[in-house]
Amino acid sequence: GGALGGRGLLALAVASGAAVWATWAVLLMPGFRRVPLRLQVPYQPSSPRQVANTLALLRGRAGKTVDLGSGDGRLVLEAYKQGLRPALGYELNPWLLCLANYRAWKAGYHGKVSFLKKDLWKVNLSDCHNVIVFLAPSVKPPLATKLLAELPDDARVVAGRYPFPSWSPSSTLGQGLDQVWAYDIKEVRR
Repeated sequence: GGALGGRGLLALAVASGAAVWATWAVLLMPGFRRVPLRLQVPYQPSSPRQVANTLALLRGRAGKTVDLGSGDGRLVLEAYKQGLRPALGYELNPWLLCLANYRAWKAGYHGKVSFLKKDLWKVNLSDCHNVIVFLAPSVKPPLATKLLAELPDDARVVAGRYPFPSWSPSSTLGQGLDQVWAYDIKEVRR
């Protein structure tokens, strides 16, 4: 092959831009259609270290475990593996729900974990004892209000990537992007 000329570079740039837009339109945008802009959270898969730190802060606990904005389901699957049952995820993006269900099937957990297409603002969390939240900072203040209103006193919330700004954590684990924060609701309410 020869060198790319000006037209070749322009064609490559246009094709690359179209591919990025198509990926956004097909994979990511469906989950955001009915969510206000300030509450939208882009999909970012959790690193293995983030998953390990999150589950370490839930070790020894019992009760229903939910991941709000569960993405590809890796935190829900690991929670189930470590004995946190029932384990379920709420996610709006249908493509990520398909991926999460495929991962559950591949791991042999199909029918044992659940991934539901539900808006986290509309679900009742009053029977949840362990809540995992890897969401953007803009979502944390209104979510804090919802969690305080609905969760039982013995619930624990584990936040990844960004802490709840007005809550004091019961414990933390990790450094930098891998840091997670645990909040015991009874302590937060004090």
